[in-house]
Amino acid sequence: MDNWKEILEQFNTVGTLCEPKVLGNGLINDTFIVRTAEPECDDYVLQRINNAIFPDVELLQRNIEIVTDHIRAKLHARGEKDIKRKALQFIKTRDRSCGCCNSLSGAEGGNLPGAKTYVCVDGKYWRLSVFIEDSKSYEAVTPEFAYLTGKSFGDFEGMLSDIPAGKVGASIVNFHNLKFRLGELDAAIAADTAGRVREMKPVIDKVLAAADKMCVAQNEQEAGKLPTRLAHCDTKVNNMLFDAKDDNFLCVIDLDTVMPSTVLSDFGDFIRTAGNCGAEDDKDLSNVHLNMPVFQSFAKGYLEGTKDFLTLREKELLPFGGAMMTYMQTVRFLADYLNGDTYYKIKYPRHNYDRTMAQLTLFEDIEKHLQEMNNYIQSI
Repeated sequence: MDNWKEILEQFNTVGTLCEPKVLGNGLINDTFIVRTAEPECDDYVLQRINNAIFPDVELLQRNIEIVTDHIRAKLHARGEKDIKRKALQFIKTRDRSCGCCNSLSGAEGGNLPGAKTYVCVDGKYWRLSVFIEDSKSYEAVTPEFAYLTGKSFGDFEGMLSDIPAGKVGASIVNFHNLKFRLGELDAAIAADTAGRVREMKPVIDKVLAAADKMCVAQNEQEAGKLPTRLAHCDTKVNNMLFDAKDDNFLCVIDLDTVMPSTVLSDFGDFIRTAGNCGAEDDKDLSNVHLNMPVFQSFAKGYLEGTKDFLTLREKELLPFGGAMMTYMQTVRFLADYLNGDTYYKIKYPRHNYDRTMAQLTLFEDIEKHLQEMNNYIQSI
């Protein structure tokens, strides 16, 4: 990165900044660690925002500021300690109209006139946050971490539940809109761009046969019977940070997709991903089935984290959310396969076919277990 100094000098940082080094292996945004030479100064995380995925960068960053400020206020009200490590802190830009801000920290400089939490350099968008020291994340999903994930994401949703409607916008329009996704599938079938509709007709028929019942929750949301809430919309174990010394939970990260949705988005997508005994693109469909212990642990933690705000109807629909989100991903993979693999990156020619069949298999297995899942939810 040749222009790192030009990028970083626009942010209201403290200390002597070293050249950024690659951090992690994220698929959407490019992420770097920026160390400071002085041990008493914060280190930073620099990210290039993928504005092909998030075209409205202003809305994206405004959402994140609202969410992180709100979480920080909630933690203060609870009397939490070490809030600096329990809420993400994004650094504002320097106010070029005055020379006084060099001595201010990112937090103190946050209210400077004209300050933002991102910059655009050579057509690329960048943001900077404080690096949370002595933290770690996990990739493996065990019942223990499923419980912690459920409780943590439930509490995260709870802290955001009193943000006024309309204050946080959709960073990806129609992201978890099932009717929109079904419309995309209809268009793909009609166009038959890759000439695959005939081959896939039995699968198409099976998917479309389930469309009406899978839209039940969206119908209730549109009718005002199911609350619209702020959801994380990317509930994964590795989107949480833990204390490197004692494994205590610190905070939820990767806030780009926090947007209005329903609790079914977060609950269901975790079951779709972490609750699958097989891989998302497993060629051996005998591997693909619901991991009931992971479901039970996640559900137990989630209901603990949401006990102060979850409605009875939301609780009743949680297992349905697992089926709905798996069905939605089946629809998306199928549409992309019919379109000639234009959206999802593929590793081989029939990759989206394998993804479609694996997700459809998981959807069907979740449906078989819905009564058992409902019974467990009601027992808690």
